[in-house]
Formats: sequence, C-alpha cells, structure tokens
Amino acid sequence: MAQPVHDSAGRPVPLDPHTAPVPAYGQASLSDVLPAALAGFGIPGLPPTGLELAPADRVCVFLVDGLGWELITRHPDEAPFLTSLLGSSLGGTGRPLTAGFPATTATSLASVGTGLPPGVHGLPGYTALNPATGELMNQLRWTPWTAPAVWQPHPTVFALADAAGVATCQVSSPTFAQTPLTKVALSGGSFLGRLTGEERMDLAAERLGAAGRSLVYTYYSEVDGMGHRHGVDSDAWRGQLMLVDRLAQRLADRLPPRSVLYVTADHGMIDVPFDEESRIDFDEDWELRAGVAVLGGEGRARHLYAVPGAAADVLAVWREVLGDRMWVASRDEAVAAGWFGPAVEPRVLGRIGDVVAVARDDIAVVAHRTEPGESRMTGLHGSMAAVEQLVPLLEVRT
Repeated sequence: MAQPVHDSAGRPVPLDPHTAPVPAYGQASLSDVLPAALAGFGIPGLPPTGLELAPADRVCVFLVDGLGWELITRHPDEAPFLTSLLGSSLGGTGRPLTAGFPATTATSLASVGTGLPPGVHGLPGYTALNPATGELMNQLRWTPWTAPAVWQPHPTVFALADAAGVATCQVSSPTFAQTPLTKVALSGGSFLGRLTGEERMDLAAERLGAAGRSLVYTYYSEVDGMGHRHGVDSDAWRGQLMLVDRLAQRLADRLPPRSVLYVTADHGMIDVPFDEESRIDFDEDWELRAGVAVLGGEGRARHLYAVPGAAADVLAVWREVLGDRMWVASRDEAVAAGWFGPAVEPRVLGRIGDVVAVARDDIAVVAHRTEPGESRMTGLHGSMAAVEQLVPLLEVRT
C-alpha cells in the first residue's frame, strides 16, 4: 500500500486524478482484442486498434471471469499450464492487457464484444444512473429493464464477423443465452449452451474447426464467484484456479489446425479486510452521504450522483475524507483524464457520476443496508489498481 503524502501542516494531500493508471485503450486493453485478432479477415466496420496480433484463420477467445494477471503469477503451482503461457501474453511480449475502467464484468464484456471502450459502448460500471428515468440500473442483471439496443446501440464484433461470412458462435452457460447483457455485448452468430466447463471446451474446439474461418467465444464464471464468496486467498478459490488451468489445457490440446486460442479475463480481484478502516460504510457515514442523491458503481469504483447543486460539495468532502486513498474526480476530470476511454459519447455522459471515486489502497466504500449482498463479499474489484486492472492475453497457436 502506497504511503500518503502530507502537506506542510501534516494533512494528507489528495491524489491527483491525472495520476491514476489509465487503461491502455487503443493499444493494449480488452476492447482491442477482437479487432486485433480479426484484423486479417477484412471485416467491414471493425473498430480500429493499435494492437497487432499475428493472424489466424480460426480464432478462439476463452474468457475466465476474475482471472487477473497477478493472481496467475502468484499461483504457479495451482496453474502450471497458464503459468507456462505467460511469456506468450500480448503478442509474445510477456505483458498483460488492461481491462478498462471500471474493472468489472458488465463493462469488460461489453468492451470485449463491441471492441469499444466504455465511454462509447456506454456500460460505465456495475450500476449506473439512467438519466432518462433517474433510476439506478444494474448493468449485469439489467434491472430495471431498459431497451438493450437503446442502451448500447453499436454492433458487436461477433455480429460484424457473422455478417462478413465468418462462422461465429458463443459457447457458454445456457443461463446467458437470452440475457440483455449477452444481446448488447456478445450477440452475433449462434449461441450454444453447455453446463460444464469440459463440455464448453470440447464444443468450442469442435465449432472452431467446423469452418475455414471461424470465431468462437467461450466463458467460465466460477473463479470470480468463488473469489467473491471466499476470497482469492482461500482454498476454494485455488481449487477453481486449478480447474480452470485444466480447462484451458483441455481446449488447447483440442485446437484444430490454423487456430489461435486467447485466454483472457474481465478483471482481477482483491480481498478487502472486514474492518472499519478498510470498509467504509456509506450508509453509516453522514459526511459521505451529504449531497449524494444516488450511490452507484461498486465498492472500489463508485459513481456518486449528487443532489442538484451539490456536486462541488460532494467532490470536496470525498477528497477531504478519502482523497489520500482513492482517486476522487469530478465527471469532467474523469472524462478528461481518459478513465472511460479517449472519448465519451454524449448519451453516456449522464451515466457517469457527478463524482467518481476509485480505490488506490486496499479499501472499499460499501453500503451494508442498501447493498447487503455486495457488502458481504470478500473479494472485490472495479478499480484501476494493478491487481484488478491487469489481465492476461495468453496465446496458443496451431
């Protein structure tokens, strides 16, 4: 944990929002993966990227929810296969990708599937305000209901590939077949539901080889689920890491000729201690609540929607109270600093908090009464801290 800087009077100096480690949009972020992997296919409308990856006729992306780069490097014994591939990451540079901000599933899956940063696809967090209704929308569960094509109008890379004649499919849990998040982030081609990880790996390899040019996406969620429930320092989590290591090897062993497999993730995770210093309870802190009409985002990446006229006061108070441990920015500062990408579309601006607060240290702003489930989670994510932000792009070619 970085030590706070103090002024001449001994007061902590707030972190400068421009010092936050902004994701490498356009060069090495999740939104760059599919445009780079499919660059040789000549697909019209594909988003531009500065990332260069060697071409392949058959492209498979295996996304493991919660499998951060640092979590792999800490566990070579539990993940020997993934560890053996670390040098292949990011086109053989041995470096990680950045997830994008915030480092959370809904935002990251939309970045992967559309090839666009959050400021363009418009899913800027776990929960975000819908300016049209004034309601806080959960973008993972898609509640309250919002028309998907209105919320995220851009075509997915999968849809563009399918329209260009590339055999395209997603192989995932049947639970996700008709969800709005799948529709806005991953739809295009066919969806094939399979319950077990082993079934998904086998079917992904089969579909990859069923055409001369193919794009297959497959997904596994329980590394993230176990981290939330028990923490990334638990035996239960390490058991899931061992399982996903075997799944990745199973898929790699079944790749057809002229294929590339990319193993990546939507975010990493950090265990935040259950003490008052580490978990600041918004519901019990009158000072942090003052002037905040709606609390959005999640514990390590908060959107604060202010009462009209109170945004400047909310910014000042949050900087004073938490600014030495969190990057606290106004909406304009966060946008100018590039937190959500090089540009933010006008329809997205109102979804971003009047104030955005991002944990640098091992802390979280929780809300035990209004967010009881999330507040009980051991493992959390969302921030621009390396343990959450850095994810692999491991590569296997045939």
